[in-house]
Amino acid sequence: MTVQEFYYTIEQAVLAEFKDRGSRFLAYAFPMQTTDDFKKRLQAFKKEHPKANHHCFAYRIGLDGNNFRVSDDGEPSGSAGRPILGQIDSKNITNAGVVVVRYFGGTLLGVPGLINAYKTATILALQLVPLVRKPVLISYRLQFDYTGMNYIMLIIKQCQCVIEQQEISMFCTMQIGIPVARTEETLHKLNNLQGLEAKKI
Repeated sequence: MTVQEFYYTIEQAVLAEFKDRGSRFLAYAFPMQTTDDFKKRLQAFKKEHPKANHHCFAYRIGLDGNNFRVSDDGEPSGSAGRPILGQIDSKNITNAGVVVVRYFGGTLLGVPGLINAYKTATILALQLVPLVRKPVLISYRLQFDYTGMNYIMLIIKQCQCVIEQQEISMFCTMQIGIPVARTEETLHKLNNLQGLEAKKI
């Protein structure tokens, strides 16, 4: 089984609009890390568009394929959330969400029309934002004496690790994300340092 070393996502929020027979579909695409991130975004859109008829959405987080959610928010079942997720998946991105806000224009579009509208609005939004390739990171907690800080920072830089959290005092605790492809090399270098403890989280 090959280990996935990279994934694709988006790094900025964008807005696209699609109109069909008087209805307006405003598609917001944005990066996210957690379901809490998403909930805050959704609340903000509901405040911004209190008179909208529907706030439909889909998001995907993580790499295992299991962490996603869709909502039709009152539209016929399967006519909104699934088409939105379908476009997120067709771009093969994760850690991203799309909310499509609909203002009803007085003419019923029917299920095929709705599927097309939500899908098209999402396509337009995702066309506006560049995809970025990011390394898959494995989190480790490091504990070490402050005197070793310079060496550790050097290793982090050399191996393209990401500092996720840190507490710096005489005795330091740091959480770092190590790229999958460089785990062995990074741990080998870290384990050569005196008084350093590295534990996978």
